[in-house]
Amino acid sequence: MQPIELTILGAGSSAGTPVVGCNCQTCMSTNPKNKRTRCSSLIKLGTGEHILIDTSPDLRFQSLRESIPRIDAVLYTHTHADHLHGIDDLRAFCQLHKIQIPIFGKKEALDHIALKFGYALIEPKGFWEMPVLKAMPIQEPFSLFNELVVPIPVMHGKLEIYGYRIGNLAYLTDVSHIPENSMKLLEGLDILLLDCLRIKEHHTHINLEQSLMFANQIKAKKTYLIHMTHDLEYESLKKELPDHIDVGYDGLKITIN
Repeated sequence: MQPIELTILGAGSSAGTPVVGCNCQTCMSTNPKNKRTRCSSLIKLGTGEHILIDTSPDLRFQSLRESIPRIDAVLYTHTHADHLHGIDDLRAFCQLHKIQIPIFGKKEALDHIALKFGYALIEPKGFWEMPVLKAMPIQEPFSLFNELVVPIPVMHGKLEIYGYRIGNLAYLTDVSHIPENSMKLLEGLDILLLDCLRIKEHHTHINLEQSLMFANQIKAKKTYLIHMTHDLEYESLKKELPDHIDVGYDGLKITIN
């Protein structure tokens, strides 16, 4: 397995943090680790390819902040607005490198993208002023840049969506339940990024208590909490967690050799 570097582009929920109009402790914090853009991550392979997980509405800002040089593929977990609506910002990478970018996900998710952003799903014609993307529906594990990508079915309320595993790294956002068959796909992880919406229970996301329960069941060597609302303040939450669980934040880089 080649080295992998994951960058958390956004650790926030659909509203981001600070929340518009909110004066709570987290939103008013000067700690940069409490400034959360919408949820997304970037995987850089040892061979140089960059795999994006979801296109958040903050993709342009995230790309500038992290100096992302290229996007070679996108893995979509699902197509709610906070995970999809930055798709048009892929045009910059298509234009820069004159490439068509493959996007992977459930067939239903890609059909939804085609319905909303059909103009972007085109074959290269030498015109790069729009995104030039190719839909690649998946159900089974597949090879991407010589790495095995394993889709992990999880429930997001009543909707089945995908998490992903690459090597000993797994990414699970917008989770309300992890089926037993999917738990088996998460054995032997070094790194797990795991949904953790807030303190109170929610009908389409696991809360802090449930996140810790799943983290302890999965037993990754290290778990990072993501997709957090302003209910969770970085320093306060970090003090509550055991050593093998940590709080994700925008810009965090995690390397797996």
